[in-house]
Amino acid sequence: MSGTNSPEAVKKLLENMQSDLRALSLECKKKFPPVKEAAESGIIKVKTIAARNTEILAALKENSSEVVQPFLMGCGTKEPKITQLCLAAIQRLMSHEVVSETAAGNIINMLWQLMENSLEELKLLQTVLVLLTTNTVVHDEALSKAIVLCFRLHFTKDNITNNTAAATVRQVVTVVFERMVAEDERHRDIIEQPVLVQANSNRRSVSTLKPCAKDAYMLFQDLCQLVNADAPYWLVGMTEMTRTFGLELLESVLNDFPQVFLQHQEFSFLLKERVCPLVIKLFSPNIKFRQGSSTSSSPAPVEKPYFPICMRLLRVVSVLIKQFYSLLVTECEIFLSLLVKFLDADKPQWLRAVAVESIHRLCVQPQLLRSFCQSYDMKQHSTKVFRDIVNALGSFIQSLFLVPPTGNPATTNQAGNNNSGGTVSAPANSGMLGIGGGVTLLPAFEYRGTWIPILTITVQGSAKATYLEMLDKVEPPTIPEGYAMSVAFHCLLDLVRGITSMIEGELGEVEAECQTITETASSPTQSSEEQELQSTSDQMDKEIVNRAVWEEMVNACWCGLLAALSLLLDASTDEAATENILKAELTMAALCGRLGLITSRDAFITAICKGSLPPHYALTVLNTTSAATLSNKSYSIQGQNVMMISPSSESHQQVVAVGQPLAVQPQGTVMLTSKNIQCMRTLLNLAHCHGAVLGTSWQLVLATLQHLVWILGLKPSSGGALKPGRAVEGPSTVLTTAVMTDLPVISNILSRLFESSQYLDDVSLHHLINALCSLSLEAMDMAYGNNKEPSLFAVAKLLETGLVNMHRIEILWRPLTGHLLEKVCQHPNSRMREWGAEALTSLIKAGLTFNHDPPLSQNQRLQLLLLNPLKEMSSINHPDIRLKQLECVLQILQSQGDSLGPGWPLVLGVMGAIRNDQGESLIRTAFQCLQLVVTDFLPTMPCTCLQIVVDVAGSFGLHNQELNISLTSIGLLWNISDYFFQRGETIEKELNKEEAVQQKQAEEKGVALNRPFHPAPPFDCLWLCLYAKLGELCVDPRPAVRKSAGQTLFSTIGAHGTLLQHSTWHTVIWKVLFHLLDRVRESSTTADKEKIESGGGNILIHHSRDTAEKQWAETWVLTLAGVARIFNTRRYLLQPLGDFSRAWDVLLDHIQSAALSKNNEVSLAALKSFQEILQIVSPVRDSDKPETPPAVNVPVPVLLGPISGPGLSRPFVRTDSIGERLGRYGSSEPPTVTDELEDLNLWWAAWNTWYRIGSESTKPPVTFDKLTFIPSQPFLTALIQIFPALYQHIKTGFNMDDLQKLGVILHSAVSVPISSDASPFILPSYTEAVLTSLQEAVLTALDVLQKAICVGPENMQIMYPAIFDQLLAFVEFSCKPPQYGQLETKHIANAKYNQIQLFAPAEWVALNYVPFAERSLEVVVDLYQKTACHKAVVNEKVLQNIIKTLRVPLSLKYSCPSESTWKLAVSSLLKVLSIGLPVARQHASSGKFDSMWPELANTFEDFLFTKSIPPDNLSIQEFQRNESIDVEVVQLISTEILPYANFIPKEFVGQIMTMLNKGSIHSQSSSFTEAEIDIRLREEFSKMCFETLLQFSFSNKVTTPQEGYISRMALSVLLKRSQDVLHRYIEDERLSGKCPLPRQQVTEIIFVLKAVSTLIDSLKKTQPENVDGNTWAQVIALYPTLVECITCSSSEVCSALKEALVPFKDFMHPPASKVQNGES
Repeated sequence: MSGTNSPEAVKKLLENMQSDLRALSLECKKKFPPVKEAAESGIIKVKTIAARNTEILAALKENSSEVVQPFLMGCGTKEPKITQLCLAAIQRLMSHEVVSETAAGNIINMLWQLMENSLEELKLLQTVLVLLTTNTVVHDEALSKAIVLCFRLHFTKDNITNNTAAATVRQVVTVVFERMVAEDERHRDIIEQPVLVQANSNRRSVSTLKPCAKDAYMLFQDLCQLVNADAPYWLVGMTEMTRTFGLELLESVLNDFPQVFLQHQEFSFLLKERVCPLVIKLFSPNIKFRQGSSTSSSPAPVEKPYFPICMRLLRVVSVLIKQFYSLLVTECEIFLSLLVKFLDADKPQWLRAVAVESIHRLCVQPQLLRSFCQSYDMKQHSTKVFRDIVNALGSFIQSLFLVPPTGNPATTNQAGNNNSGGTVSAPANSGMLGIGGGVTLLPAFEYRGTWIPILTITVQGSAKATYLEMLDKVEPPTIPEGYAMSVAFHCLLDLVRGITSMIEGELGEVEAECQTITETASSPTQSSEEQELQSTSDQMDKEIVNRAVWEEMVNACWCGLLAALSLLLDASTDEAATENILKAELTMAALCGRLGLITSRDAFITAICKGSLPPHYALTVLNTTSAATLSNKSYSIQGQNVMMISPSSESHQQVVAVGQPLAVQPQGTVMLTSKNIQCMRTLLNLAHCHGAVLGTSWQLVLATLQHLVWILGLKPSSGGALKPGRAVEGPSTVLTTAVMTDLPVISNILSRLFESSQYLDDVSLHHLINALCSLSLEAMDMAYGNNKEPSLFAVAKLLETGLVNMHRIEILWRPLTGHLLEKVCQHPNSRMREWGAEALTSLIKAGLTFNHDPPLSQNQRLQLLLLNPLKEMSSINHPDIRLKQLECVLQILQSQGDSLGPGWPLVLGVMGAIRNDQGESLIRTAFQCLQLVVTDFLPTMPCTCLQIVVDVAGSFGLHNQELNISLTSIGLLWNISDYFFQRGETIEKELNKEEAVQQKQAEEKGVALNRPFHPAPPFDCLWLCLYAKLGELCVDPRPAVRKSAGQTLFSTIGAHGTLLQHSTWHTVIWKVLFHLLDRVRESSTTADKEKIESGGGNILIHHSRDTAEKQWAETWVLTLAGVARIFNTRRYLLQPLGDFSRAWDVLLDHIQSAALSKNNEVSLAALKSFQEILQIVSPVRDSDKPETPPAVNVPVPVLLGPISGPGLSRPFVRTDSIGERLGRYGSSEPPTVTDELEDLNLWWAAWNTWYRIGSESTKPPVTFDKLTFIPSQPFLTALIQIFPALYQHIKTGFNMDDLQKLGVILHSAVSVPISSDASPFILPSYTEAVLTSLQEAVLTALDVLQKAICVGPENMQIMYPAIFDQLLAFVEFSCKPPQYGQLETKHIANAKYNQIQLFAPAEWVALNYVPFAERSLEVVVDLYQKTACHKAVVNEKVLQNIIKTLRVPLSLKYSCPSESTWKLAVSSLLKVLSIGLPVARQHASSGKFDSMWPELANTFEDFLFTKSIPPDNLSIQEFQRNESIDVEVVQLISTEILPYANFIPKEFVGQIMTMLNKGSIHSQSSSFTEAEIDIRLREEFSKMCFETLLQFSFSNKVTTPQEGYISRMALSVLLKRSQDVLHRYIEDERLSGKCPLPRQQVTEIIFVLKAVSTLIDSLKKTQPENVDGNTWAQVIALYPTLVECITCSSSEVCSALKEALVPFKDFMHPPASKVQNGES
C-alpha cells in the first residue's frame, strides 16, 4: 500500500480526480447539465478536502459517497463515452481504496442498471473485479448483487463477454474465499468459544460466522443450490445457470481453499450435507448406464452419461478425496466404489478413460492410499476399497486384451460405442511391420493377437490427465487406442513406486530410531531412563500400528498387482516397458520380503522367474511353491473370476538363445528370448540387492537361475564361478552374438551375487545355503540313473558362497559340508560326484589357508571342524572321490603340514582309511601322502600322533594291491623307528606328560585308562605298537612282504630294543615274538601245497619257492631265527625276568615243531636256531665270594658302547641304559640270578627237546608213497651236531638211559636214505671212501661221549660197553646197510644219478655205509686199545662182540660191498686180538671169555675158508696180496694162540688144528675147473698152514699125544692120496695118447705136485726130532712115481713136476753108517 499512500501518489490522485471531474463536466455540458453541476461541485469538494485534512485519503473515503456521486450520475446517462469515463474514474478511486461501504453499494446498484441495459459489459466486469479485489468493503447483499451481475453477464449472447464473465466469476469466487482466509489469519490469535450448534438443523446458523466467512458460506451454499437446479438463497436475481460451470466453480473452491472447510464446522457441514449428496445424485446416469443394453427392458428410459458433467464430477470427486478424505470417510468410500465401477467393460470408452485418469490421480498419492487402507481395508465391515482399486485396474487391463468374440448377442450391439471411443482393439498388425520379422515400430503390448500400443502420457509419478482437462468439450472425445492401457499401466507403476518408497522410507525411519534408541539407551542418565523407556514403548506401539498398515496395504494389493503385471510382462514387446514392469515386480518382492510377507514375496519372485524361462517350461519349483495362491492361477476380483494368465508362446520376441532344457528325460530344445534374458537380469538384481529378505524364496530364484544357466550352457570353473562352457550336450545350444557378449556379464553378475552373500546376515545366509542344498538335491535326483551331464550350478555356487564367507565359516560349515558329503559326493553320476568332491576339498583348503581371527593355531576347535569333512570323505566308496580327498590331503600337507597340530589324527586317519579293494592309484596317492609325512613332518606333529603314523604305515604294508608300496611302507616303519630312536628323550617326555593328563582325566571320570599295552610306559607302548605292526606284516600273505617285515622287526628290536624298560621285554617276548611265532607256525602248517604257476606276469618262481607252503617255510625260518637270536643276544635282559624258563620252554617248543615240520628248509633252520640258543654262555658264579650278591656277568660296554643314532654326532645313551640297570641290580636289590639248578633245568629242557626232535624225525614212517617226507641229510647232520654242545651242559646227569636214547637216535639218523636227486650233492662218487657229514657228526658225538667217560668219574665207565655196541652196530652197516622202515632203497651203485631227469620222482638211495662202518671199526679198535682191561669192558664181553661183528665181513670176504671192508676187518681183528688175547688169557680162570673162543674159531674158519668166490677180474697181484692177508692170520694163530695152548680151551685148539689141516693140502677141492686152478691155489697160504701145522704137530710142546697123532695121521693120509693121484694120472696120460687130458685132471695133478714140494719144505723147517721117521719114508716113496710122470705132454704139469723134484736133492747124500741110521 505504500505506493498509494505516498504524498506524490496522493497528489497525483487528487489531480487525476479533478481532471476526471473536469472531463465529465465538459462531456455533459450540453446534454446533461445536472451531471455537469455535480461534477463541478465535486471539484470544489475535492479541493476543500485536500486543503482541510492532513489525512487526505481517509477524508476522501469518509466523503466518498459525495465524491463518487458525479460519476454515478454520469453512468446513469447510458452514454457510452461518458459511461466509460465514469467507470474509469470510479476504478481509480477504488484502486486507491477511498470508497466507503455506502459508496460501494451505490456503485454496485449503478453497475446493475448498466448490466440490465447491457451496456459496457466488459468494463462492468472489470469494475466489479477491481471493486472486490482492492478492498473488503463490499459485503452481504452488495456482494451477492455484484456476483449475480457477473453471472448474468456470463450468460449473454456475446462470446467474449461470456468468457470474460466466466473468468471474472471465477476470480470473484476466489476473492470471496481469500477474504475469509485473511480474516481467519487476523483472528487466529483470539481463541473463541465455539458456539454449540444443533447438528440437525438443515441450514446451519451462520450467526456465529464473521462477515467474510459468512459471505463465503452463503456463496458456496448457493453454488450447490444452483448446481442442484434449486433456487439460490443469497444470490438473488440469478436468471440462468449451467451445471458444468457450477461444478467447475465448486471444484476450484474445494481445490483452492481446503483449509476453510477443514477449519470451520459450518463449511464441513456443507460438504457433507450438500456437496456429497449432490455429486452422488449427478453420478446416477453413469452408474445405471450399461453400454449396449437394450433400453426396452427397463421401464423408465435411462439417462445417458454426459461427458462434460461426468468429467467435472470426477474432478470434484478427485478433489474431495484428495483434500477432505478425513472428513468424508464414508462418502469417499462411495466415490471410490463408483470410480472402480466406471472401469467396467460395459461403460463407455471415454468414461473408462477419465475414470482411469482419476484413479491415476489417486495412485500418485501413497499417503492417501495408506489412509484408504487404514479406513476401509483394515476395518471389519468395510469395503476393501484399496484392494478393489488395484484389482479393478488389473481387471481393466485384462479386459482390454480380451476382445469380445463376435457372435455373442450380448456384446454385438456396439452402436452406442461408435461415437464414443472407437473400436476396442486395433487390427492385430496395425502399427507393425511384418510380424515375421518380429520388429515393432511402436512400443506396445501384444497378447493373443490383441495389439495395444503404449503411449507416453506422463512423467512418472505425476498424474497429468488429458481428458479430465477437456473442459471445453461437450461431446465425448475419441480416445486413441492404447491410451487407457497406458494410463492404467502407469497407475500400476506409480502405485507400486509410491507404496514401496513410502513404506520403505518409514521402515528406514523406524530402524534408524530403534538404532538411536538402543544407542542412547546404552548410556542413559538415571533421570532420562524412564522417559527413554516410555519413548521406547511408544515407539514399539507406533511400530506395531505402522507394521499392521504396511502389511495390510501389501496384502490388499499384491494379488491384483501381480495378476496385472504378469499379464503385462507377458504382453510387453518393449524393452523399456518390460524393464518398468520388472522393476515394479522386483520392488514389490523386496518390500514383501522386508515385511516378512512370505506368500506375496514368493509370488512376485515366481512371476519374475517364470518370465526368465521359456514359456511352458516345466520347472516344478515354480508350479508347486509356497506361492500356493498362484497354483490355481486365478484370483477372485470383485466377485469376478479373473484367470491368471500364463505366458503365451506366440509373443513376438527376438529369440536370442536356443538350448537344452534341464530335465531328466532329454527333450527338444527351448528358446530364450531377449525378454527372458531381461528377466534373468532382474532376478539377478533382486538376489544381489535384496538377498537379505529373500529367505526361503532363494529356492525359487536359484532354481530358475540354474535352469537359465543350463540353457545358456554356462559351466562351473574353479572356485565355483560359471563360465561360458563349450556346449557339452552337442550342437543343441545356439547363442546369438547378442547373448554371447552378454554371457560374461551375466556370469560376472552371478558371481557377484554370491560374493555379496558375505554381507548377508547369518539367517539369510542360512536360507541361501539351504536353498542351494535343496537345489542340489533336485539336480542330483535328475542325474540319477543316467550319465547325462548333470547340472552343477548348485554345487558350484555352494562352493562360491563358502569361499566368500570364510570369515564366518563356522555358522555354515556343517550344513554346507554335510550336504556335499552325504549327498553330492555319494552320487552315482561321476561328474556330479567329482564336483562335489572338488567343492568340498576346495573349501577345506581355503578354510585352512584363510587368515582367521583368532588364527587356527589358537582355535583348535575350528581347525578340527574344517578338517572333519575330509575325514568323513573316507566313508565314501567311490574311488574318484577318495582320489580327490587324498590329493587334497597332499596339498594340505604341502602347504599346511607344519601347522596341522591337533588336526594330525584326522589327516592321518584319511590315509589310513584307504582299504585294500580301492584300487592301485588311490593307494598310491595315499601312500605318497604318508611318505611325505614320514620324511618331513614327524618332528612337527604331536607325539601322541606317532602311534597313528605307525598304524597307518602298517596298514599300507597290509595292502596287497601293489607289492612295492607294501615293501616301501615297511621301509617307512624302519625310518619311523629310527626317528623314535633319535628323538627318544623328547618323545618320552612329551608322551609322559600327555599320559599324566589322560590319567588324571580318566581318574576324574572314574574309568580305566584305555590304551594298548597299557601298563608299559607310553614310550615303550609306542615301540610295542611298532613291533606289533611289523609282527602283523610278518604274516602277510605275500612272501616278499613277510620277509622284509621280518627282517625289519628283528633289526629294530636288535638295534633299538635296548631303549625299552626292562619290564617291557616281558611284553615283547610274549605279546610280540611268541604271538608272531604262533601265527607263523599256524600259517605254515596250513599253507597250500599246490604249485604256483608263476608269480603274476611272467616272473618265474624258483622251484624252491613254487608253493605257498615253501614260501611260508622261508618266513618261518626267518622268524624263528630272529627270535632265537634275540634270546641269545639279550639273554642277560631276559633271564632276570620272572618267567624266563617258561619262555625258554615255549621257544624250545617252537623249535621242536619247526624241526619236525615236514619241510627240509624249516626243519634245518630250526636246528640252526637251536644251535644258536645253545651257544649261550651260562652265567658263571663267582664261587669265591659267596657273601656278595652275584652280579650278572655280562660284558655290558660291548653291547651298548656309545650308541649314536644315525646322523647324530653326540652319543645317545639312554638314561636308564642297561649298564645302569645292571648296576642297580648290583646295588639296591639283588636281581633274580639264575642259579645252577635253574640253569640245569634249562639245559635238560633243551635235551628233552633234542631227544623228541631226534626220535620223531628219524622214526621211519609206516607207509611210503611219493609224498612221504624223509628228513634231509643236512638236517640230520645239524641235529647230531647239536648234541656235543648240549652234552657239555648235561654230562653230570647223563646216565645209561640217556645213552640208550641217544643211541637210538644216532642209529636211526644214520639209517635215513637220501633221494637220488640230492645224492650227487651229498655223496662222493662210489669209489671214494669218504664219510658224509652226518656220519662224521655221529662219530663225533660218540667221540665226545667216550672222551667224557674217559675223564669222568668211575661210575661213568659202565657206559663203555654201550658205546662199543653202538659202534659195532655201525660196523655191521658195511655188509648189511640198515633198513629205513619198509622203504625200498637202491644201493647207491645202481642209483641212476648220472642221468637224473629234473623233477623225476625221486628214488631213495641208501648211503654208501662202507666208509662209515670202516671208520667206526677204526674207532672201535682205538677205543678197545684204550679200554681193553676195563672191568666193564671185560665183564660185558666186548671182545666177543667185536669178534662176532667182524665175523660178518670176514665171512663174506669177496661178497662184501667193498673190498676194503674185509681187509680192514682182518687188520682190525688182528689188532684187537693182539690186545685182547692177553687179557682173555689173563681172565681165563674167571670164565668171562669162555664164550669168546668158539666165536673166534668160527670167525677164523669163515674167513680163511670163505664161501665167496673172488671176482673174475681179480689180478694175480691182487690175489697174491689177498693171500698174504690170509697168511697173516695164520701167522697170528701161530704166534698168539698156539704157543699158549695150555691157557686156551682144548676144543678151541682142536678146532684150530683142524682148520690148519684143512688149509694145508686138503683144502683144495677136486671141483676146480682147470682155468681157475692156477690162481686159486693159495700156495703161500697152504705152505703157511702146513708149516704151522707141522710146527705144532711136531712141536715138543704138544700137551697131548692125541694132538700130535692127529697131525701125523693127517700127513700120512695126504701122502697116500698124492701117490694115488699121480698113479692115476700116469695111467690116463698113457691111454689118452695125443689127446690132452681134461683140464680138471691137469689142475689136480699140478696141485698135488705143489703140495708135495710144500710138504718137503715144511718138513725141512721143522725140528728133526719132531718129525716121525715113518713120514720121511712115505715122502721118499713118492720119488719113483714122480719120475714116471716126466713123460707127460702138458707143459704146466712139467713145470710143477720140476718144482716137486728139486727138493728131493736134500735126500741125496752119501749113505751114512748103518749105526747112525738105525737110531731112529
